[in-house]
Amino acid sequence: MTAEGDATANGTGRTDGADDVTAKPPPSTVLRVRSLLPSLAPAEQRVAQRIIDDPERVAASSITQLAKDCDTSEATVIRFCRTIDFTGYRELRLTLATEAGQARGAGISAREVASDINPDDTLVTVVEKIAFTDARAVEDTGAQLDVGSLQTVVESLAAARRIDVYGVGASAFVAADFQQKLHRIGLTSFAWSDNHVMLTSAALLNEGDVAIAISHSGTTIDTINALAEAKRRGATTVAITNFPRSPISQSADHLLTTAARETTFRSGATASRLAQLTVIDCLFVGLAQLRYADSRTALETTYQAVRGLRVGETRRQSRANDG
Repeated sequence: MTAEGDATANGTGRTDGADDVTAKPPPSTVLRVRSLLPSLAPAEQRVAQRIIDDPERVAASSITQLAKDCDTSEATVIRFCRTIDFTGYRELRLTLATEAGQARGAGISAREVASDINPDDTLVTVVEKIAFTDARAVEDTGAQLDVGSLQTVVESLAAARRIDVYGVGASAFVAADFQQKLHRIGLTSFAWSDNHVMLTSAALLNEGDVAIAISHSGTTIDTINALAEAKRRGATTVAITNFPRSPISQSADHLLTTAARETTFRSGATASRLAQLTVIDCLFVGLAQLRYADSRTALETTYQAVRGLRVGETRRQSRANDG
């Protein structure tokens, strides 16, 4: 299904935007399984993890072998397939085999994508894995981002009276970055990371305002509570998360998903922030295009103001050095 079709079916996109949204291929099965992993039952999580760790081996395994490898039953494997929208195990195997072949053709190792940093890795290997993982996070996020939902959020932001952005921990830096970008093109926006301040601000929102919550896990209670309060007040709510079935989705009118992978040594890693910043940049550029004349004027005005400050500081420093 195209991005337009997804948006229309979910009630989150425009029905007349076929000319504005470009159809994209669906995200890979491994990406989908990884994003749904926390929402699965324990036995299904074992099947999902086996797919994430070695999709080629799963593609070559019978259902009996996979069930044995995952210490579960064939019925659980079938239930898992249906949970992730496959008709059965045969369709899952065929899809995994096809995607593995495409990855090999592109020179990408499925196991390499899923590799974790090991305690005995050399520093050279650590650098290679981090660079690979960060780059893949950006690419995968762009590949699976629902452009229909993105367009709807852009339009809501452009029409908003006020925009709240919520984030805690590493996500707070991303929220602050988005607020700064919005402010530079003349949109009234605030970034909050303190629980009490987030709730206070959310309680003052109304219909026509927009609240955006950023949470990699989608389980950060402070962020969830703030978004839920904003929704109760009538604001349009948006969640940016790596896991579409996480608790934060229950308070979101629109969901924008990232595709980063945090591992043992990289909890709160740069990859997750880069993925979130990719979504933020897409929203910002979409907004700037939609409000092109106003945005360009605001960007030039703020650039000149900051440039003048820098020039003045340089001259003062030069005179001080000469003195």
